[in-house]
Amino acid sequence: MMSEQGAALFWMSVMALFLIAALFFTPLNARAETGRVVPSSKAEVQLSYAPVVEKAAPAVVNVYSKRVVQERPSPIFNDPFFQRFFGDRFSFGVPRERVQQSLGSGVIVRENGIIVTNNHVIEGGESFTIALSDRREFDAELVLADERTDLAILRIDPKGERLPTLKFKDSDTVEVGDLVLAIGNPFGVGQTVTSGIVSALARTQVGVSDYQFFIQTDAAINPGNSGGALVTMDGQLIGINTAIFSRSGGSVGIGFAIPANMVRSVVESAIDGGSVKRPWLGASLQAVTSDLAESLGLDRPGGALVQELYEGGPAARAGLKVGDVIRKVDGREVLDPQSVRYRLATKSVGGQIELDYVRKGGTGTARLSLELPPEDPPREVTDLGGRQPFAGATVGNLSPAFADELRLDPFARGVVVLKVQRGSTAQRIGVRPGDIILAVSGTEVRDVDGLKRLVAGAREQWDLKIKRGEEVFSATVRG
Repeated sequence: MMSEQGAALFWMSVMALFLIAALFFTPLNARAETGRVVPSSKAEVQLSYAPVVEKAAPAVVNVYSKRVVQERPSPIFNDPFFQRFFGDRFSFGVPRERVQQSLGSGVIVRENGIIVTNNHVIEGGESFTIALSDRREFDAELVLADERTDLAILRIDPKGERLPTLKFKDSDTVEVGDLVLAIGNPFGVGQTVTSGIVSALARTQVGVSDYQFFIQTDAAINPGNSGGALVTMDGQLIGINTAIFSRSGGSVGIGFAIPANMVRSVVESAIDGGSVKRPWLGASLQAVTSDLAESLGLDRPGGALVQELYEGGPAARAGLKVGDVIRKVDGREVLDPQSVRYRLATKSVGGQIELDYVRKGGTGTARLSLELPPEDPPREVTDLGGRQPFAGATVGNLSPAFADELRLDPFARGVVVLKVQRGSTAQRIGVRPGDIILAVSGTEVRDVDGLKRLVAGAREQWDLKIKRGEEVFSATVRG
């Protein structure tokens, strides 16, 4: 008789042999059901991003921006003790010129030399140089700088040569988890490729542009990558790398790219006329928080609550009402007002879009005409003079179009201060560009002509009401 210990060892040996046989005789395709397959060929062992890079990298360029700045020397150079030894031979105290340079990346999107980069790469630049991937350099002209999207369009003359380009991909087709490559020139070390995935979509709280709606990636992005390409595995442009989240200045795996659909819209605007024309909603919106969703009887937060409608504007004509919550734009879910603005900004003036909304527990769809904000009243830019509080200020009438251009509240009314001369009466009493003049001595200011009448006569004192940002304050000025 076999002992109990011997029997246990016997059956353990039998089970081990059975498992080994199963491992060797199970077909590979059966193991593939787990999603993990042993490479079956040399080609599969040598899988690489190299073909994608070979296709995309030639269209990514370096962008050099230069400007001349006045540099004042240290006050120590004017010290009599210092000049006793050096005298005036070095012209101490005289401002000297210095060339200031910045470096970024860019992407060729047209064979004839149209290049897109970030506005912050070229901002303040006086001359621009483009270095291709083959190290050839070209002088570039600035076609369009759009601070609101942080995009800029440059043009070089390739003398008839057809340059390599990256094609735009519909950025609405990208999904979280998709593989992407970031190509640019970090820290000026030369063209560099990093890989990662799409970490998130529709990031709207980044705060680097007016139209916040970014693709987030963990592909390493560092200073100098700005303006470079974020490409998909088919070698197409899905976004322009723009910003990173970092406490140290280096990549920590949180980078942001402007979606290709927005980039394409700005590029087409630059080619068509050199200015960006964006459709106008004609409504002010508010984010729907958890508390607000509960008070409105909604099943979840998200969307954009209509706070105010511009009379006769596109939203009002489409049938939207104050209190409606916009949930989708052309079938795409929107989580906040920034998402709505982005969706509008990627559309062309003259068409229509559909807005899905919730109203008092029910749902509806509105068809909105895409049109420019009106300039009514005309801006009537005027320089003010004479013996009155606003002497030395340049003012203009606010309208939805002018307010949008100045990045002010499109619903603001009154007269806005555009410039203030140094040493003028307006500067001395504290008037600043961006101030909105609401009233003078108790009378509402509706337009520039009305303001001129109100300040035309001599007075012992002026009672002013001015809006600055979100605050309204009053001031009294002696005549």
